[in-house]
Amino acid sequence: MAKTRPQLPLVEPVYDKSRPMPNILPVYRYQLSNSPGKSIVGLQVTFPPNGSTPPHRHAGAFLAVAIFSGSVLNKVNNDPMQIIHAGGSFHEHPGCHHKISDNASKTEEVALFVTLVLDTEVLNRVGIEGLVEIDEEYRQ
Repeated sequence: MAKTRPQLPLVEPVYDKSRPMPNILPVYRYQLSNSPGKSIVGLQVTFPPNGSTPPHRHAGAFLAVAIFSGSVLNKVNNDPMQIIHAGGSFHEHPGCHHKISDNASKTEEVALFVTLVLDTEVLNRVGIEGLVEIDEEYRQ
């Protein structure tokens, strides 16, 4: 029987505002006919090498995220940080605090797709740009 090596805990990075932000491309935005008052938004997100997002929330939205290429460091609320690789996915419930959202590589790009479901009234009020609510201490 092969022995496995114990997993060392991942070291959580501290947000560094000098790191590049991801590029966000809105792909779709629809009101859900079977869920009155709700909308769905699709975003193509590309993290450049060493890219990072400051701690944030998502305007009360439910999120589902699929990683197409690269790997991300991800921490939500007080859960342990995870590395999620291409082909993996994760989700966030409304109100979650996305504490770490980083490209795990300093040399490779990350491509992912985000689907958000939220109140249409909130989407109309904040727009696509308001779906990433950066924590006060990290706003410029």
